[in-house]
Amino acid sequence: MKFFCRLIVAAALLAVPVLAGAATWQIDPAHASVEFRVKHLMVAWVKGSFPDVAGTVDIDEADLSKSKVSVTIASASIDTNHAKRDEHLRSADFLDTANFPTMTFVADKIVAESGQLRQVTGDLTIRGTTRQVTLTVNELTPAIKDPWGKTRRGVSATTEINRKDFGLTWNKALEAGGVVVGDEVRISLDIELIRQ
Repeated sequence: MKFFCRLIVAAALLAVPVLAGAATWQIDPAHASVEFRVKHLMVAWVKGSFPDVAGTVDIDEADLSKSKVSVTIASASIDTNHAKRDEHLRSADFLDTANFPTMTFVADKIVAESGQLRQVTGDLTIRGTTRQVTLTVNELTPAIKDPWGKTRRGVSATTEINRKDFGLTWNKALEAGGVVVGDEVRISLDIELIRQ
């Protein structure tokens, strides 16, 4: 009897590091939103999204700073709810999706405070140009079981980039001053993750 008790205790102790270690979470593309906003004619914000997004997040519950993030976005999936504008954005003037079909983000620094994820910094590659970008994490929800037995959690984050830093320099000057397309791009992400 003592042998079996010791065996159960040993098994439990061996299981703890596995449970406390990193778990891999897959982005659920059906519940992932990568959106952006950019000024048009210096007067109004135009919104768009990239619905074709995939990737993994390795979350280390014991030490969130050791977590990893890798995301790929299909550039041609851009959708601003205007077919002609989307066609122009896919052209060599902007994303040049024929030559650069994907954008990627790979994290190399995670900041956590008081057990909460705060910032994710990594390399963002757009149109073959890579720059370091920091995402502010607004929320990393606790894990829950969905009605189909899968474990899910959500993450939302925001950042801002200058499109010219990534070689997206097309523009036209306005007679009254200013330009057609603003340089600042505001990005927001709302991602649902499924534990693998």
